[in-house]
Amino acid sequence: MRFTSRTSSDGVTEELFTLTSTFGEIPGVLWTPDGSVGPRPLILMGHGGGQHKKAPGIETRARRFVAECGFAVAAVDAPAHGGRPRTEEHDRLIAEMRDRMQTGGDTAPVLAELHALLAGQSVPEWRAVLDALQELDHVGTGPVGYSGMSLGCGLGVPFVAAEPRVRAAVLGLNGAEVSSEAAARITVPLEFLVQWDDERVPRAASLALFDTFASAEKTLHANPGKHGEIPAFELDSAMRFFTRHLG
Repeated sequence: MRFTSRTSSDGVTEELFTLTSTFGEIPGVLWTPDGSVGPRPLILMGHGGGQHKKAPGIETRARRFVAECGFAVAAVDAPAHGGRPRTEEHDRLIAEMRDRMQTGGDTAPVLAELHALLAGQSVPEWRAVLDALQELDHVGTGPVGYSGMSLGCGLGVPFVAAEPRVRAAVLGLNGAEVSSEAAARITVPLEFLVQWDDERVPRAASLALFDTFASAEKTLHANPGKHGEIPAFELDSAMRFFTRHLG
């Protein structure tokens, strides 16, 4: 892991890094409390489709987790996102999905294919990033949580299912067509968000995914509104949830 910049504001230190893996270079960002020493809970955050590691929603949530909970938070550019290269297959699926969204077609099959393609790369990448982060003195081997909506959920479900270090997750805005097999292997405490009027993910698919999770403790948060209209108070709920389960 190579750090390329370090800045501080409002009690939060932001460090940009690059991790070299078998898939190439993974750009990421780590937020921690200023002057932090010793292990602390770590939240891994997955961004939405077409976004990147420092998308406004990611950064806002990360800084609150750090400033108000004392957590460390990390995000990376998902494969084919941010400044990362795309293959012809990535371009084909992304173009087809956008076309179906514009024409009102069924996006679920294309979305499932795209997320499966990306997850094959993102799951081992996240595990490599977690290995490197836990070697840092100001992160350490404390408890780990995962938070991701939309694409962040589509890639997060197989990652959480595969990674025993993740002890709690906040997921949402995705459906059963994408990740039902992996969801059935998830047993950690879970909050799952659904936008009742989601124009991208059918409500029935979201509810079916929630039903598939094997977690003994799982809570469904359903709010009116479209895909990108999650109420601000859901961040307060996520902070309470992770504080309860990660300390």
